[in-house]
Amino acid sequence: MALLTYALCAFAALACAILLFQGWRKSGSRMLWWSGVCFFLLSLSNIALVIEDAMMPGVALWPLRHGLSLAAISALVYGLIFEER
Repeated sequence: MALLTYALCAFAALACAILLFQGWRKSGSRMLWWSGVCFFLLSLSNIALVIEDAMMPGVALWPLRHGLSLAAISALVYGLIFEER
């Protein structure tokens, strides 16, 4: 059941990233770009969690997952601080 939840979270984050990138292409808003980057990296983090849980249970991928999550939040914070609009 946990694997299904992780997979759905990855799918939802990827869907959000796609929609945010489409909005960015139409409007050119840099905040949409940074939000899209954030959600894309979060989807990669969730995919790494699915791989760790289902395919390679003995291998610890937590440094990769935490690094991707840190990069995602850092991208969003950067966009919030340095984008003026």
